Amino acid sequence: MSHRTARRATARPRAVVVTALAALTALTAAGCAGPSVGAAGGSDEPSAEAVDWSQVEPAKEITWWSNHPGASQEVEQQFIDEFKDETGISVKLVTAGADYDEVAQRFQAASQTDELPDLVIASDVWWFRYHLNDQIMPVDDVMEFLDADAADFQPALYSDYEYDDQHWAVPYARSTPLFYYNKDLWDAAGLPDRGPETWAELEEWDASLKDEVPEKGSTFGLSTGPSWGAWWFENMIWGQGGAYSDGFELTLDTPEAIAGGQFVHDLFHESGVATLSADDAMADFSSGLIASTIGSTGSLKGALDAAKFEVGTAYLPDGPQGGGTPTGGTGLAIPSSKTPEEQLAAAMFLEFLTDTENTATFSQSTGYMPVRTSAVESDTMKATYEETPQFRTAVDQLADKARVQDDVRVFVPGADALLNDALEQIVIEGADPATAFEEITPRIETAYTENVEPYLDPQD
Repeated sequence: MSHRTARRATARPRAVVVTALAALTALTAAGCAGPSVGAAGGSDEPSAEAVDWSQVEPAKEITWWSNHPGASQEVEQQFIDEFKDETGISVKLVTAGADYDEVAQRFQAASQTDELPDLVIASDVWWFRYHLNDQIMPVDDVMEFLDADAADFQPALYSDYEYDDQHWAVPYARSTPLFYYNKDLWDAAGLPDRGPETWAELEEWDASLKDEVPEKGSTFGLSTGPSWGAWWFENMIWGQGGAYSDGFELTLDTPEAIAGGQFVHDLFHESGVATLSADDAMADFSSGLIASTIGSTGSLKGALDAAKFEVGTAYLPDGPQGGGTPTGGTGLAIPSSKTPEEQLAAAMFLEFLTDTENTATFSQSTGYMPVRTSAVESDTMKATYEETPQFRTAVDQLADKARVQDDVRVFVPGADALLNDALEQIVIEGADPATAFEEITPRIETAYTENVEPYLDPQD
């Protein structure tokens, strides 16, 4: 079977410029892409010869490693079945971990074995490490060969995987953090039906909400953990005018960054507005224990299904210096060590999985954002917005408030976990933010010096 008989018969839509997403163009500037990376030792030689995809027959069977983000295993299997019906190619879906980190650790462990998948989850804090280890291939050539219309991907999402004029993954289950609130408790407390515009406003509302939440509950709850805590905390540190880093230069010792740490410290240990969930804040929210929380857009469908109250969604609140929301979630990458036949079949499935129709279906099923601009205002999504307006919040927030994540978190291997360690010291132990940040700083600097700096092009 040739790629041409396997390719979907329907024509690919051209990129659709959606007025509501005009602000995304600001994120396609050079600052949105990753750093320029060269081969170790400064060689300019390419790591592999270009493949003439027209001479490749796709494999008949491939394997996909996923953690089924947003409880998506059922819809993922649906896509697999439809893809086989259209192409004859079988896709074996493997639950490779419970979260992005578990999948990544398994992928790292399998890198020198014959157990590697043909397609793998590549989260915002792992895909760059995959590249540094030469574990994934650029997708531009094969996507162009398949007429995959890469220009139709939402620019802010696709360019997250770009550097040296190449893309190393394709957006799949992409998200931003959202502010979730219990509309029933909000109404009982006499509050307006909206999220707080600022964190200060939430603190003001705490007095009204305290009388409405259960005895062991709180106005606001959060959970921490790798690939999570340091993600939502970016909004809070930005809100104080701080950042994790300026490029790769750590800025955790600045007054603004320390103010961000102090803000979250006081939220838990001074004002008492917030409590820490032992496991999952979204579960505590859906049960009615806490009145509000921060959760991924990918948690939306689960919250709507589980909650016995009306769920409200809103942008993340601002701090005194503004704020913003970080993009996040995961893309999908193709391992570089697989055969061209396997890589072509994986790319065909990748194109199918993220086309206009299927990304809208995935969004509708999970709450993750549609990754193509043509899907944002598609009939499927318009019907979803009409029936469940909460789905619209994430799309609008991406346009209005999205901000590129600080380089250190997403490009330095292990930095996300270390930042989360400091955050847990502050939130759980009540540690002084300056001390917590000072403790992790040399460890992040070592990770950068050993694992990133040798691969950067000299001009960076």
